[in-house]
Amino acid sequence: MPQPPALFPEDENYFALLNGLKQRIRGAQLKAAQAVNQELIMLYWHIGQEIVNRQLTQGWGSKVIERLAKDLKKEFPDVSGFSTRNLKYMRSFAEAYPDETLVQRSVAQLPWRHNIALLSKLNSLEMRIWYAQKAINHGWSRDILAMQIDSNLYGRQGGAITNFERTLPPENSDLSHQLLKDPYNFDFLTLGEDAQERDLERGLLGHIRAFLMELGVGFAFLGSQYPIVVDDKEYRIDLLFYHVRLHCYIVIDLKMREFEPAFSGQMNFYVSAVNHTLRAEGDNPTIGIILCKSKSKTVVEYALDAVQHPIGVSTYMVRDELPPALQDSLPTAEQLEMELEAAVKELGDDQPDEP
Repeated sequence: MPQPPALFPEDENYFALLNGLKQRIRGAQLKAAQAVNQELIMLYWHIGQEIVNRQLTQGWGSKVIERLAKDLKKEFPDVSGFSTRNLKYMRSFAEAYPDETLVQRSVAQLPWRHNIALLSKLNSLEMRIWYAQKAINHGWSRDILAMQIDSNLYGRQGGAITNFERTLPPENSDLSHQLLKDPYNFDFLTLGEDAQERDLERGLLGHIRAFLMELGVGFAFLGSQYPIVVDDKEYRIDLLFYHVRLHCYIVIDLKMREFEPAFSGQMNFYVSAVNHTLRAEGDNPTIGIILCKSKSKTVVEYALDAVQHPIGVSTYMVRDELPPALQDSLPTAEQLEMELEAAVKELGDDQPDEP
């Protein structure tokens, strides 16, 4: 006689079903939250447009915003977001983005507090859209977005000196160049005047999550002082990563002084050794990044001129070297790591509270 089906099937098929449903439910919840957020942002834009149009065409003064705030809060007492201050942000929001289509495909995908940060900190439409897209792609929280703006990520992106155009295929050259910054912002580190390269390395490893965030999306950490054996002799790489978007190994060499031509020869050897000992079929050419305290553009260009492997040279700044105003605006390493954990979650469940 066949056995009746179990009421609670404890087998791998059941758990596969359960896990699949969990993923679908979470995905649906996130999409629903994003849809609600987008509708709210577009509502705010339309309110701002109405205020702008009436003030331009009918000569209404600023007092109308205070009256609107009072009447809207009276009509919708349980709905936040209609304060005088927030209505003024809505007007500024509409003035900053006159194209409704642009709003829908970019900033409307971000929570309202993100948009207030973009409005408050940036005057350029191009830069607002650039930071908005980065925040969308990387799931930045509002505080991480503000920190990236304060640290001038836009100006630092792609600022390194490289030989990528000559040593990488065209489809990889631009993306590889864009992943480099100059300078790198190691605001989570404080190093003494007598600090050595190993002190810099230990500091970065001690704040590996903050370090990875500064490097950017796609870097997977493989190890420090990574051993490479060539002709029975062991060599050690300061930091070794694999970039999951570029599909290549990335070697980072740390220097506590100004760039010297010999650094490029050493890095060229490391990159070649990784290509021969670690690179597998399907991996793109290994890339080397030399991080120095300072560099001469001409010296770096001459040093990389005849190098056969892709190498980039950037500088870095630690907290004590940053301008005081910027130091005060940056979060601590602990805050940065907490924000990193919350970043993706906030994109889905951050409610656009009244500022």
